[in-house]
Amino acid sequence: MAERAVLAYFNTPDQARQALEGLKSLRLIEHGIDRFDGYPGAGMEHLDQLGNTIAGTFRGLGFITLGGDFDNPDAAVLAAASVSASGMSSGGPDNRVTGRDILLTAIVDDEDYDQAVEICRQAGAL
Repeated sequence: MAERAVLAYFNTPDQARQALEGLKSLRLIEHGIDRFDGYPGAGMEHLDQLGNTIAGTFRGLGFITLGGDFDNPDAAVLAAASVSASGMSSGGPDNRVTGRDILLTAIVDDEDYDQAVEICRQAGAL
C-alpha cells in the first residue's frame, strides 16, 4: 500500500480542523495541525513566564511580542527590530498574521490522494 503526503496551508486552525474531519472519511494514516512562523520556539505562552520587565529579567522583546526563543542574542536583537515586534506594523487586526500560517500535514493512501487534496481546497487550503 503506497502512501502520499498532503501539505495544506490554511488561514485559521478551524479551517484545518474542518478539512481534517473530511479527511477522516478516507484512509488517513497520520495527521498533524501546526502553526508556524519565522521565529524559533514557542516563546511566551503564559504571563507567568514573562519575568520582571522593570528589572530587565525578561528574555527580550522578540520573546514577548513575536513568541520567539532565541539562543543567539544577536538574532534576538534583529528580531526585535521587526515592525511586527513593535506592534506598529500594517498587519491584520490586532497585528496578527494575515497569511496562511496553519499547516495541515496528512498521510493518506495513494488512491485517496486526489480526493484528499480536493477536500483541503474546499476547506480553504492553498
